[in-house]
Amino acid sequence: MIEKSKNRTKLESAVLTAIHELGGCNDSKKDQSTICPRGVLTGKVLRDWESQLHEKGPDGSTQLAKETYAEHAGSEKHKPTSLQGIAIRAKASKHHRFRNLYKYMNAEALMDAWRKLNKNASSGVDKVTAQDYEKELQSNILNLAERLKTKRYRTKLVRRCYIPKDNGKLRPLGIPALEDKLVQLACAKVLTSIYEEDFLDSSYAYRPKEAVAELTFKLQYGIYGYVVEADIKGFFDNMDHDWLMKMLALRIDDRAFLNLIQKWLKAGILDTDGKVIDPDMGTPQGGIVSPILANVYLHYALDLWFEHVVKRHCDGRATMIRYADDFVCAFQYKSDAEKFYRVLPKRLEKFHLEVAPEKTQIIRFSRFHLSMKRTFIFLGFEIYWFPDHDGKERVMRRTARKKLQRACREIKDWIKKARHTEGRQFIVGLNRRLRGHYNYYGLRGNLASLERFYDWATNCTYKWLNRRGVNANLLRGMR
Repeated sequence: MIEKSKNRTKLESAVLTAIHELGGCNDSKKDQSTICPRGVLTGKVLRDWESQLHEKGPDGSTQLAKETYAEHAGSEKHKPTSLQGIAIRAKASKHHRFRNLYKYMNAEALMDAWRKLNKNASSGVDKVTAQDYEKELQSNILNLAERLKTKRYRTKLVRRCYIPKDNGKLRPLGIPALEDKLVQLACAKVLTSIYEEDFLDSSYAYRPKEAVAELTFKLQYGIYGYVVEADIKGFFDNMDHDWLMKMLALRIDDRAFLNLIQKWLKAGILDTDGKVIDPDMGTPQGGIVSPILANVYLHYALDLWFEHVVKRHCDGRATMIRYADDFVCAFQYKSDAEKFYRVLPKRLEKFHLEVAPEKTQIIRFSRFHLSMKRTFIFLGFEIYWFPDHDGKERVMRRTARKKLQRACREIKDWIKKARHTEGRQFIVGLNRRLRGHYNYYGLRGNLASLERFYDWATNCTYKWLNRRGVNANLLRGMR
């Protein structure tokens, strides 16, 4: 818990020394207090805490500020806090600490979360499916809301499973129980309402197409000549719980709400061999609340540092685009890129993170150095400079080779497995998979990769349907 002194808290001291430390970026002889003034970000937050927490009473004395609700700040008749009201308050006051968020974990919020929950997702350790839960939906929701209200809610073990990665390794996923998913979804909506107003423009949360499009635009029309491609090694497994709770406390002053998040962080993990793992760091990759927590963590650990410290020490222009734990930084000058490449591991180490060396590199990236060898991969796209049909240099993007090969392999396996399905049902399933691929990779300039994938799917379909003895006219409309 946060222990308050007269003008400062333990959390304030911790944040002041780490959130805005240079991490080795300062090569000049300037005093650190001059380079990183307290008011860059954290000082403003903490000074505003004091103004929020202490107000003048009728007699002029200082007293604790009365609790206000997001929609009706200071009104006598308190009304329930809404997500829209939280977002408005978060946007109006960047340093406001929200209270009574736990009250939002009620039956109405849980029912709304149920409507948006993926009913086809895998079940957790209790093996309760959405269809089973829906049979007594009303009573189940009311019972869950009552347990939350009376603090009798307990998280269940997280079921671990593994999925293959492109490099041949396995990626661990955590699948919470159904009721945990419901509460996490309701909690994630509250957190999103607060932090969407705080996240910088460089953070694209979980919007990959927007991130790739914005990066392409900046590289095309900016004056950047060097790119630092970076990836954080095992990010979701190495998030520090103490740091995360301190970061959340900068915006949330609700012990019950923070304890709820901490329960999910500390929840045991049931591995495939039957062993139960008690995590002391990290958050399950696959949990509904994990993405927003990951973005909050990197918002303070990386985004603000780059925006308020790194840019100030660059001789030229610098920009960053981040999507979850994948980010790309572009610099005008090589010296700035090398300096950032050198201090980045030191910065991440303060938050118990490390870069993946095999995925981190400096690339000469300029319209004056056209080459297919000068490419980097971001969110499944290869990005490179190349002349267009008119001979003009442009930043091009295409589906990364490994991603395209994997997509072709997966759709081929599905076609082989589903070839005995009834004709119309087979075509519906095939079109669904094609549309999913197009929706992600369907960006301007990537037509050749999309056509290659389509031709592969069509040829595989003809091959495997003909092998089962079906007339090829079944797919007459596909060509």
